Amino acid sequence: MAIKSFKRYEKKYLLNQSQYDELIKRISEYMDADEHCKNGNNYSIYNIYYDTFDNQVIRHSINKPYYKEKLRLRSYKTPVSKEDKVFLEIKKKINGVVNKRRVVLTLGEVQDFLNKGIRPEKDDYMSNQVLNEIENYLENNKVKPKVYISYSRKAFFCKTDKDFRLTFDSKIITRRDNLLLEAGNFGDELLEPNQYLMEVKILGAIPLWLVEIFSDLSIYSTKFSKYGNEYMRYCLNKNKENEMRRVKIC
Repeated sequence: MAIKSFKRYEKKYLLNQSQYDELIKRISEYMDADEHCKNGNNYSIYNIYYDTFDNQVIRHSINKPYYKEKLRLRSYKTPVSKEDKVFLEIKKKINGVVNKRRVVLTLGEVQDFLNKGIRPEKDDYMSNQVLNEIENYLENNKVKPKVYISYSRKAFFCKTDKDFRLTFDSKIITRRDNLLLEAGNFGDELLEPNQYLMEVKILGAIPLWLVEIFSDLSIYSTKFSKYGNEYMRYCLNKNKENEMRRVKIC
């Protein structure tokens, strides 16, 4: 079964602990917690992002083009067998509008599809449509697993508009080795301590009540891509390593 496309705008904000605590209090009048976030709980998201050997996908994305797309594998738990369900997603951004399409597969089906070219057999139209798009992407982009990114998420839905969501991500973990979801959740933290990445996901304009809260709390939008920031940190570390080698040689 495929999940129909999610089409929306996404705006991102970095919050400190005091901004986060106060914002959570103030949105309760207008928003309800996601069903997986009742009683203050969070849920976890685990991803493998795919890229070319020379990182063309993320390098293109960082340049803020009119159109970009990326492929990722996502799960909401650490898989323990090839029969566990995961999501294979293709995410496109066209002039700021995000369109995400995904298909539900077993981990074994994903491995056979991406590693051996064995397409999963699906009966429904939507699943096959998404698989067609992914096949086309793979034909034009020689990608492989490139980075693991996981995080803890708290999510809210607007009481009067279920297409309007707020998400708060913390404990963002990344790594560039052991690129298997089933390897477990470990790596380096991307955010500073007590920092949160908030995303506003909406089809239209941000409601006035939220704009006023942002103003009161001095919350401003920013450009922040989890994969993009991970890649820039990776490049910085590589440059430092190369400089250290050069100094030792000299």
